[in-house]
Amino acid sequence: MKNILLLGATGSIGQSVLSVIDQNKDLLNLYAITLDKNISKAEEISKIFSPDYIYINCEKSFSKFNTESKNKASAINGSSDLSNLIFDDNIDIIISAVSGFAGLEATAIAAKTGKTILLANKESIVTAGEIILSSAASSGTTIIPIDSEHNAIFQCLAGEKSTNDVSKIIITASGGPFLDKKLDELKNVTKEEALKHPNWSMGSKISIDSATLVNKCLELIEAKYLFDLDEKFFELVVHPQSIIHSIVTYRDGSSICQMSNPDMRVPIAHALSNERRLNINFNEINFSGLNLSFNDFPEDRKKLENIAREVCNKGHSSGIILNAANEVAVDSFLHDEISFSQIYDVIYRTFDTTTMSNINDIESIYEKDIESRMEAKKVVKSIS
Repeated sequence: MKNILLLGATGSIGQSVLSVIDQNKDLLNLYAITLDKNISKAEEISKIFSPDYIYINCEKSFSKFNTESKNKASAINGSSDLSNLIFDDNIDIIISAVSGFAGLEATAIAAKTGKTILLANKESIVTAGEIILSSAASSGTTIIPIDSEHNAIFQCLAGEKSTNDVSKIIITASGGPFLDKKLDELKNVTKEEALKHPNWSMGSKISIDSATLVNKCLELIEAKYLFDLDEKFFELVVHPQSIIHSIVTYRDGSSICQMSNPDMRVPIAHALSNERRLNINFNEINFSGLNLSFNDFPEDRKKLENIAREVCNKGHSSGIILNAANEVAVDSFLHDEISFSQIYDVIYRTFDTTTMSNINDIESIYEKDIESRMEAKKVVKSIS
């Protein structure tokens, strides 16, 4: 039986994790969960899984939960309690499923534990990849990606002693809800249109990232760090069906891909497997009626890709600036402060004008994130 700490239990990834655990209760135990403020969802989770601990980040929600809840789990709050929970010797697997930059703190702590981390929080790697991976290597922490694309690469590399024989890795993008639309056609799209992904059911932030294709650029940066390969090895390709999640081509001409219908439970189940793969209910691919297509990454979004490749090559604060600019831009769009197409303007102008700096510790990352968000908000104000 493996004890699991689920960071970000009430989000879309967290719900997929819970589904996999629920189908494998003889092998997996939900030992503890963390959340921000959705205490009603926490109550639901607790009734089904009976975790020992519930960490609530929002102090107001924590107080309300402590006052009103009759839950038997120990409710905790505060950075020291979070750190103690992550280092709890009873925990075998830590799943980092918090959305956005907010997931950095817990992921950085988890990297020091020597446990196994299942990673869905790409922003922590984009902003602090060098530090987190160095901590993981020093402490003996194993990181297994559960984003569908990175887990696909992980599976395609299985059994290989190193990446020395890799010729190319293709990371696929669905194209989102605006597939085949030119950038100048997207000025007046609504939030509802941008949030309506054709293949995946996701939270608001990642849904907008998918619509802008920023998500794929963040995944390129994450892949560079996770697999320790130069950015030139990675190619971004639009694959509308979201059946093939990544392809690894070796120098002998062999290409190996991972395929599944779009369902986050598939990579999660793989990452949670031990000697044998876990059973889950899944929608089988109908190969007899399968039509797959692939297209180049849109030319009018190439500046995004070029920025991502620049981040891969420069490192240090460049990833922090890109991520902060994007998070501010997405939040501004969701609050009707800017249009969809202006998300790109905020990212480009913030990245071009914010001063790059060397980053050596987590504290410096937080300082640079604050500075970058201030710059991005200035851009939002100037164009709104």
